[in-house]
Amino acid sequence: MLILLIAYLGGALTILSPCILPVLPFVFARADRPFRAHGLPMLTGMALAFAAVATLAAVGGGWVVTVNEYGRHAAIAMLALFGATLLFPGIADRMSRPLVALGMRMAEAPSGGTNGKGTVFTPLLLGVGTGLLWAPCAGPILGLILTGAALNGASVGTTVLLLAYAAGACTSLAAALLFGGRVFSVMRRSLHTGEWVRRAAGAAVLVGVGAIALGLDTGLLARLSVGTTSALEQALVDRIHTPKPRPQPQAAEPGAGLDGRDAGFMRTADITPARQPVRKLGVQGDFPSLAGATEWLNSPPLSPEALRGKVVLVDFWTYSCINCLRTLPYVRAWAEKYKDAGLVVIGVHSPEFAFEKRPANVRKATKDLDIDFPVALDNDFAIWRGFDNRAWPAFYFIDAQGRIRHHQFGESRYDKAEQVIQQLLAEAGQRNLPADLVAPTGQGTQAAPGTELAMSGETYVGAERAHGFASPGGLVSGRAHVYQRPASLRTNQWALAGDWTVEPERAVSNRANGRIAYRFQARDLHLVLGPAADGKPVRFRVLVDGKAPLADHGADTDAEGYGTIEAQKLYQLVRQAKGEKERLFEIEFLDGGAQAYAFTFG
Repeated sequence: MLILLIAYLGGALTILSPCILPVLPFVFARADRPFRAHGLPMLTGMALAFAAVATLAAVGGGWVVTVNEYGRHAAIAMLALFGATLLFPGIADRMSRPLVALGMRMAEAPSGGTNGKGTVFTPLLLGVGTGLLWAPCAGPILGLILTGAALNGASVGTTVLLLAYAAGACTSLAAALLFGGRVFSVMRRSLHTGEWVRRAAGAAVLVGVGAIALGLDTGLLARLSVGTTSALEQALVDRIHTPKPRPQPQAAEPGAGLDGRDAGFMRTADITPARQPVRKLGVQGDFPSLAGATEWLNSPPLSPEALRGKVVLVDFWTYSCINCLRTLPYVRAWAEKYKDAGLVVIGVHSPEFAFEKRPANVRKATKDLDIDFPVALDNDFAIWRGFDNRAWPAFYFIDAQGRIRHHQFGESRYDKAEQVIQQLLAEAGQRNLPADLVAPTGQGTQAAPGTELAMSGETYVGAERAHGFASPGGLVSGRAHVYQRPASLRTNQWALAGDWTVEPERAVSNRANGRIAYRFQARDLHLVLGPAADGKPVRFRVLVDGKAPLADHGADTDAEGYGTIEAQKLYQLVRQAKGEKERLFEIEFLDGGAQAYAFTFG
């Protein structure tokens, strides 16, 4: 109940945000109508449309975004027609009869013969159209709701939370609408006509349509909103949002750190402590179902029942995650070493980016990474939710009786993980297990991290989670924009230069010679990249402190810094001997169409 109240309050605060401005003309244009018959249905349609689209966008993937773009275009056209009929009644003479009827029906102008009366359908339709255009500023509360939706999947609870948020916003708009209606009535009585007010409302609607069509609602105005509601919303979030505890019979491990999101999904990395004996293992729960897998690689579908009698290691990973990649040498070694003793390793691939949901991409990645153990594609996060998981990478150790006996998040602590495997195999009756531990050496992106603590953390390039962006004017979301690099960058700041379109989870270079710069401090620098939309490779060149990287080049570049993007994956671009000082990284894409998703370090 409390989270519903917080969601409602978060929505109510959006009225204070400049990015709500383009929506206001559509609301105030009907301020002269009775609230119950016109204002209330319009706000209801607006709330329902927003909640439906936001729910699908949070859990449905990129196709929802594409479909919603068509809906936005249709809504823009419809509301532009609505504004035109308010501003220019004479336009009806030059429009075809169906458009006249629709325009005048929406406007419900007295000159149209309706006398201000109409069905509930008309304002409801306008409300749905407005809801398709409404992109509220993604403050902490909406961000928390959408992250939870993506983590927990489609549910009644998700939609109810989004409806509560939308209802809060509509409550503020209703108050403004009621006040505006009173002002309008006074003006009509004093001026004996509402004609010029109606025309002004039409002009305001057209201005709002133009602002949304140009992306100002999610670009400039959204950036202006940062200082208005975020502090209030964050205070509310801080009061209610605490991580859900997980049963842990043993004490917390030392040296664990986080690199990633603080709500729901996290990539984790930690520093290896000294080898310690394994404590007595308790029982943390039963082996959850694997039925939610959308596809299986290297194996027919598996189930907890079919695996009874086997010791199972479940590894949650995603193929563009550097922390996951660096665990693979150990996971492969354990699978090979203990397969005859009864160990079954299952990789659960839970994607972070939309391209990681494509089975063909995952099949190619597993082949390239030399993974031959079973892999379950968890595109809907059903298995993730069944384990109540919280991070990539994550290991769950299941005994021969189908009980979870241990789990650990992040890299390192490989000695303890292998000792747990040995202990569970011994409990299952295996004898003469080797006491030694594996010590594989990973290459390229699978190489172990440096000994120095990386001072730069994971940084997303897409507008949804971008931070540290320093190009003048800020990010412009959803449309092409020419960026410039600032004269200097502070540590952990980054910038774009050239013609880019920044989308929610990526930035796409529209022309050749687009550039990204980042001032970082870490041994390794990685960047998740993709080729052009048609699959055409994209050439690039990397500079470090303005020069070719030479000995500091990564596995995916040569000494002069040249490389090619041929697939959507993580690329290692810088690999130094040490990461003790900050460096300026620059990458120039020599062809257009490059897709950039996220920086990771090590």
